[in-house]
Amino acid sequence: MKPAEGLRDVRYEIRGALARRALELERQGWEIISLNIGNPGVYGFRTPETMRLAMIENLGVSEGYSHQKGVFPAREAVVMHQQTRGIMDVTAEHVFIGNGVSELIDLCLRALLDPGDEVLVPSPDYPLWTAATVLNQGRAVHYPCPPECGFEPDVAAMESLVTPRTRALVVINPNNPTGAVYSRETLAALAALAERHRLVVLADEIYDRMTYDGAEFIPMATLARDTLCATMSGLSKVSRACGYRVGWAAFSGDLLGATDYLAALELLASLRLCSNVPGQWAVQTALGGYQSIDELISPGGRLYESRRAVIECVAQSRYLRLVAPRGAMYAFIGVDRGQLPDFDDAAFAMTLLEHKHVLVAPGSSFNVAYRDHFRITTLPEPEVLRDVFGRIEAVLETMA
Repeated sequence: MKPAEGLRDVRYEIRGALARRALELERQGWEIISLNIGNPGVYGFRTPETMRLAMIENLGVSEGYSHQKGVFPAREAVVMHQQTRGIMDVTAEHVFIGNGVSELIDLCLRALLDPGDEVLVPSPDYPLWTAATVLNQGRAVHYPCPPECGFEPDVAAMESLVTPRTRALVVINPNNPTGAVYSRETLAALAALAERHRLVVLADEIYDRMTYDGAEFIPMATLARDTLCATMSGLSKVSRACGYRVGWAAFSGDLLGATDYLAALELLASLRLCSNVPGQWAVQTALGGYQSIDELISPGGRLYESRRAVIECVAQSRYLRLVAPRGAMYAFIGVDRGQLPDFDDAAFAMTLLEHKHVLVAPGSSFNVAYRDHFRITTLPEPEVLRDVFGRIEAVLETMA
């Protein structure tokens, strides 16, 4: 039985052949250190107790469908959260709750794209953005975010990528896979580009509160005022609740000009009836009051110290280099081509898995042209990461 032709250019190597091989090795009894996915629960991070209690308290009203956009308290909590950031033109009618941001990415693109329409997507990107564009019959046009620029977008190079078919601009900040946190200057230039060409801004900000060493997160919606901006976030990362599958898209900016588009998006939301209802009751609690993430990202906190361990291990390596991540929960690590001129990221990742039982994601999985990077999550304890880098260095020594 042949699969659909439309899947031919769809890739998601984070859960691809390497992950399947890792599962086979686990079934043979090997213990695999899985660094391919940012899944906090695997490494002992617990969802805040108050969020679990909020779900339990509302289970009795969670057995039926909710409104297609989501339960009102969850949407209103997102509105209030946006208002604290200076985004005042959002109401609950402009907020859509989804089964994670992943579902909302698909719905937003499906409501927007005709066959052949183009979307500006960063390179490297979180590969779901490219896949969702392709699945919705669009064309992903990758704009460069080169290592030599600290993985920030090269905005000057982006102007030539815009055509009459370009419909949207994707901005992932803080960035997955690189950990870059974009400067105000860069974000303002991206907003100006989108406004100049009337592009919908799709701002993936699910790591918004996860920054380090004074890096400033600036919401894209505070800058993109004269075009439509969708701010996307959720419970998976900052609130360590991946399994709840709760995300949201809050629309701001040119809402009047987007009336038909938002109606189309509501139609698509209605077709899937609603998103997971119990998890929606945790949104209000997650966005209000005390934020436990602040302790984790400060010196002495678990996420901060694990990130520090990665930076130190790379600095001690003969073969590795790193633009230190300023946000999120990943490191996009480069290999010195001068030391290893024939390095191939996919071959390295398979060798590391087979011989050292460490699973990483090849850099080329993130839609870049070069093959000398790989991504790891920085979620494990610092001592686990130091052990991992000892194994990585041994493989690279053998290759050298």
